[in-house]
Amino acid sequence: MKPQQTGIIKIHIAVFLFGLSGLFGKLLVLPAMSIVLGRVFFSSILLLLILLFLKKDFKLKHQRDYFYLFVMGVVLAAHWSTFFKSIQVSTVAIGLLTFSTFPVFVTFMEPYFFKEKIKITDIVIAIITFFGVFLVIPKFELGNNLTQGVLWGIMSGFTYAILSLLNRKYVKEYSGLVIAFYEQLVATIVLMPFVLIQKPSLQTNDILLLILLGTVFTGISHSLFISGLQYIKTQTAGILSSLEPVYGILFAAFLIQEIPSFKEILGGLIILSMVLYSSFCRKQT
Repeated sequence: MKPQQTGIIKIHIAVFLFGLSGLFGKLLVLPAMSIVLGRVFFSSILLLLILLFLKKDFKLKHQRDYFYLFVMGVVLAAHWSTFFKSIQVSTVAIGLLTFSTFPVFVTFMEPYFFKEKIKITDIVIAIITFFGVFLVIPKFELGNNLTQGVLWGIMSGFTYAILSLLNRKYVKEYSGLVIAFYEQLVATIVLMPFVLIQKPSLQTNDILLLILLGTVFTGISHSLFISGLQYIKTQTAGILSSLEPVYGILFAAFLIQEIPSFKEILGGLIILSMVLYSSFCRKQT
């Protein structure tokens, strides 16, 4: 098998696992922050073991890098907390689809981060994407749980856009595994005081699900994704990542009988079409 084919298979498996991770927002009856703490705690342990096994040096080159990776860990904690909150108050479909708007935020933020020019087509794509988001909302009322889910999901997409841009800056200096380890270690430390205040009641089943979420659906999936990037272009990985909400929605319908409405499907198709179109445009430029 060619290295490119191996890379694509690894990315596909990783994206499949990413998509299914949203289901844990429904399977676990815990506050969103508690779910994220369990996720990053067990994932950071696994990533540390992988780094030690591979004998990778994970000491940072500059003192300032510790500060920036601390910021990235805080952003990661905010991203995953808002993501699971979106799914908990609404549906898996709404959480995944609204999170998928993050490339739109990236489009408008990149010029400030990397001094790149913004194009008219990017603005048009953004407008059409948010029209798709509008279709996902059945009725815009802040008291409506689905509307709240959309707002939390958009916040999740926004924070992930910030994280993606920061990752892009540091992935040139450090391996993805090292960055992921520090981000998730910081997220663990940051979330711990909030969860201690919440004092969630954990059952054995909850702990087992959190271990599964943190190891298989986070640590292993991130390792596969990063490994796959060694053989294929980042743009190709971005296009394949558009399948994440598709996998999540299909399995939510199959496992927990969450069937998206016609408007949600239509809005989702518009959002994903724009994300794919944007990815292809970036690939050609």
